[in-house]
Amino acid sequence: MTEGSLNPHDILRISGVRATQRYLVQQVLGVYKSQGVEINDKHIEVVVRQMMRKIRIDESGDTAMLPGEIVDVSEFDAQNMDMVDQDKEVSEGHPVLLGITKASLATDSFLSAASFQETTRNLTDAAIKGKVDPLLGLKENVIIGKLIPAGTGMSRYRNIKIKYNNETK
Repeated sequence: MTEGSLNPHDILRISGVRATQRYLVQQVLGVYKSQGVEINDKHIEVVVRQMMRKIRIDESGDTAMLPGEIVDVSEFDAQNMDMVDQDKEVSEGHPVLLGITKASLATDSFLSAASFQETTRNLTDAAIKGKVDPLLGLKENVIIGKLIPAGTGMSRYRNIKIKYNNETK
């Protein structure tokens, strides 16, 4: 074999999503470790997961998605599940590896995208299209000063009562 870095797009095409994710995490951790910085794998895994959360549609089947369209994995799965429930033809697609910048801008939240890069263009585009931000992520909730949807900030945990020695607080 030859020495040097592998192309992550080739790994994705040949070996699949998991192998690509493992490779990217190992490479990034290697860079940090070579500089004497210890970092937990999970932090890099979160970034890599965001970079691989999109699917390019090859065949639309009976879904509303179009060939060539790039959609979120969750949307792809949801539409295909609906088609299975209705005994219709599912769509086919393949995973897409996005760079960090593209992954950050390819979010459903225009506030999150605007906070990362091209603020004026993103906010203008959102205003023209009449977009509404669902405020589901951490970043957009921090921007507007709301409680973040994590830990005790999640709606299902907000009204929990804790008992201390038979006292409710």
